[in-house]
Amino acid sequence: VEALSRKYPRQGYRKLTRTLRRDGWNVGRKLVQRIRRECGLRVKRWMRRPRRRGRSTGAIPTRAERLNHVWSWDFIADRTDNGGKLRILSILDEYSRECLALHVARKLTAQDLIDVMERLAEERGLPTHIRSDNGSEFIARVLQGWLAERNVKTLYIDPGSPWQNGHVESFHGSLRDECLDRELMLSVAEARVLIEDYRRHYNEERPHGGIGYRTPTQARLEAQALDSS
Repeated sequence: VEALSRKYPRQGYRKLTRTLRRDGWNVGRKLVQRIRRECGLRVKRWMRRPRRRGRSTGAIPTRAERLNHVWSWDFIADRTDNGGKLRILSILDEYSRECLALHVARKLTAQDLIDVMERLAEERGLPTHIRSDNGSEFIARVLQGWLAERNVKTLYIDPGSPWQNGHVESFHGSLRDECLDRELMLSVAEARVLIEDYRRHYNEERPHGGIGYRTPTQARLEAQALDSS
């Protein structure tokens, strides 16, 4: 019994009893259970591994108060027509609801996120806060270090609580319904063109109920005009 228990450490006394009987041993379950207890043998229970979580460096604001106050970002997945994976990084300004970037690739790493942020920093500056879930790319040390060096505070939502990142989740619903489910994309290059066209449409032509049925571009331009006056 001891040798068999060590050979099959994930089998309890009931399964071991069946195995022994199959091999011709006339034993009962209670005997096998008693021998295992005397030998200090038992099936170890797997401990549930804790989820990795990022550490928020700013007090989580409920809503953005100005341009570049709070950005949010997340991934959405899709496929090209040949079955190849697509991963899309979305970045939104929560105040204007403007989609700042839709970066498309087969796979994305924390360094890719840094590259996109560096481009946006040159075009628009950087946000005070950036909100995300606890995905491995968002909590990577290299990204956290880059954000800390530039005084961008991180806001990590609770695990399994996508509603806490509601702006980008709502945007993903529109992107899925109005673009990804409607377009046949044959390659990454074609996907980038079509998805970037949708980003421009979303920002410049599509009215948004959450900002008084203005377009996000209108909301940004009006906010910039107020700031400069």
